[in-house]
Amino acid sequence: MRRTTLATCALIATLAASGPASSGPASSGPAGVSYPSRTITMVVPVPAGGSVDGVARILAHKLQESLGVGVIVENRAGGAGGTVGSGSVAKSPPDGYTLLLHASLHVGAPFLFKNVPYDVAKDFTPITLVASGPLIVSTAPNVPANTLKEFFDLVRKEPNKYTFATSGFGAAGHLAVELLKQEAGVDALVIAYRGATPMLADPMVASLPLVQAGKIKALAITSLERSKAAPDIPTVAESGMKPLDFGSWYGLWAPKGLPKEITAKLQAEAAKVLADEDTKRRFAVLGFEPIGSSTEAFETFIADEMLRTEKIIKDGMIKSQ
Repeated sequence: MRRTTLATCALIATLAASGPASSGPASSGPAGVSYPSRTITMVVPVPAGGSVDGVARILAHKLQESLGVGVIVENRAGGAGGTVGSGSVAKSPPDGYTLLLHASLHVGAPFLFKNVPYDVAKDFTPITLVASGPLIVSTAPNVPANTLKEFFDLVRKEPNKYTFATSGFGAAGHLAVELLKQEAGVDALVIAYRGATPMLADPMVASLPLVQAGKIKALAITSLERSKAAPDIPTVAESGMKPLDFGSWYGLWAPKGLPKEITAKLQAEAAKVLADEDTKRRFAVLGFEPIGSSTEAFETFIADEMLRTEKIIKDGMIKSQ
């Protein structure tokens, strides 16, 4: 299962106040206590202000209204790929009061970083796939290329002149750049960088404003169809390469061992608020589509994504950090 909306690939709060009463029956925890009965902490393992944080704050606000208890977002940044925050969740009691909201980088961690202090597949309880979105492929305005094909033709002619960049090692944008490099048959170092470069990959919330301001030039979007949010940007296939369906996504997890009834409660409440029209409007501003998958579908999705990520990393010979 793959649902995508819009993020950006550039080729170049606390809400502690109680809300309304929950609309559904409370679940019982291991000791028979109704869940939830106190504040829930949603850990975001990256700094505030980015797309992961934005998705978390929208979901936390809506869950607070639906569950009738406080849902606070806590940014616990640190470690490669957010392993400090994620690790803290893995060690938390499986009682439903500590959750993890993270991006696709979470499942790529074991293939990208050394000494990850947890097992992504075994130390967490998947709850739901929250949202996803494709990437915008763009370049610096002064690069003499208007399509992906034209861009890679330039790289082949002068490979030492052009660089490839990512704002996050191992993130969706980085992997999208690697896929495009592999498809084009070019070999170039991907470096960490922000701004207008010959090639970069980022969520739409970061890049689309730059495209609209003329600071970067959009070449393509990594979905099979054009986005309603950016209808003038062609797909990768329309830009002269093979079709590509790839994007950034965001999920909700709890520590391993979360009781099934609490997992079901959280999934149902998340799915309900993600289907809300106001939620859809808020996510659209970030360039994402809310999903709210079943827990079983999310588990299958994670397994597929881990296989896909491992292959991209091995084929691209990306060295772990």
